[in-house]
Amino acid sequence: MRSERTTRLGVALALALGIGMAPLTLLAQESESDFQPVARQSLDRIVAVVNDRAIMASELEQRVEQARSQLVDNEIEVPENASLREQMLDRLIVEEIQLQLAEDAGLSVDDTELNRQVRGIAESNGMTLEQFADALEEDGLSLGRVRDEVRRQLLLRELQQRQVGGRVNLTEREVERFREQQGGNVSREQASRALFQRKANEALEAWIQEIRADAFIEKRLSASR
Repeated sequence: MRSERTTRLGVALALALGIGMAPLTLLAQESESDFQPVARQSLDRIVAVVNDRAIMASELEQRVEQARSQLVDNEIEVPENASLREQMLDRLIVEEIQLQLAEDAGLSVDDTELNRQVRGIAESNGMTLEQFADALEEDGLSLGRVRDEVRRQLLLRELQQRQVGGRVNLTEREVERFREQQGGNVSREQASRALFQRKANEALEAWIQEIRADAFIEKRLSASR
């Protein structure tokens, strides 16, 4: 059973990485699959194939539980189980495609940046790194696992910035038009940031659709229920 503190730590990880419940999240969660009996592991099934790699039912169930916990913690209505499972599987598929692209591009995460991010997560919980590690261990997690997940998210972010950043361009006219639409109540800097974020989100969604179309995807979700 996930404790209240574990839920808070998971949400803290989401906020620290700036991704919350975005499509590309895999945050601190109980390492249930790491401690499953051999008999249970042998029953793990494939719920999707992405190019030449498989997504397992255990991965999906962990993601569903983590998403459900965050929704409940934020007092957001939880979708029906079938719908939530489908959404989480789609996110896992998109994430796997991107990880494969990052691997093909030879991208990596610098240990210094990784350590800075992990330390920042600990500090956001009012803890030293050592206290954070102890708290994770008490809740059935490990600092090593959290580091792996943070590294994963940083890798995805780097890939997205490389692929999408060059697609976003702003003109002076667009910025001024936006300010006019807002009644002149925003500065040029605020207008530029808002427009850039909007265009970046649109470009990211378009890119995700492109890479999905180029990938081989086979869902086997129904067989895993």
